[in-house]
Amino acid sequence: MEMDLEPDTVERDLVALVLTVVELLRQLMERQAIRRFDSGELTEDQEERVGMTLMLLEDRMTRLRERYGLRPEDLNLDLGPLGPLLPRE
Repeated sequence: MEMDLEPDTVERDLVALVLTVVELLRQLMERQAIRRFDSGELTEDQEERVGMTLMLLEDRMTRLRERYGLRPEDLNLDLGPLGPLLPRE
């Protein structure tokens, strides 16, 4: 993701940055939930609530990306020699 400091794109770039952080957290939460599902730590009701929450978050993320004309790959920062910030799902 490249930051453009033109006044016309500041809002879009800010949204992209915030969504990048939210997407990173969403992926981490999803991995944690899968680990907890696999270990049997959650009740069936808890599993359903976690699943619904993650689905709703992904839906809201998609809506915001579409609203600002962003693609999923636009949210992935290039960390140079470390590679991309977000692992591919």
